[in-house]
Amino acid sequence: MRSSARERRGSASERPSAPWGSFPLIELVTLVALILVSLGFFAVQGRQGALMIGVGVVLGSLAGLELSIREHLAGYRSHTLLLSGFAAAVVLAALFYLAPDSIPVVVRLVVAGIVFAAGARVLMLVFERRAGVAYKLR
Repeated sequence: MRSSARERRGSASERPSAPWGSFPLIELVTLVALILVSLGFFAVQGRQGALMIGVGVVLGSLAGLELSIREHLAGYRSHTLLLSGFAAAVVLAALFYLAPDSIPVVVRLVVAGIVFAAGARVLMLVFERRAGVAYKLR
């Protein structure tokens, strides 16, 4: 069964293909992100420049996150720590901005740490199953 899963995925040296085919969406989003950050730093001043930098950073981060998710779930390359760190950062941000102020900072950090550890464990198991090999932390 593992050999048939490897045949469906292709060789270990091939990156997984994007769901939208050969259209270079991630590359274009990264290009837009670089242009926005560059314009924000050098061309536009004030609030608009800061907004352009922020949007550029978010777009670039989302492009990298999408590629990491696709590679990890295909069993091509393990991005366990990056993906579990992202989940922990989202939980931590939600706890700081949405939870009541009565929750101590230490409790919020502990909850984010638990999310990180649980996410890392699940992601390692997913990668191991998809790749058919022992997992590596990266």
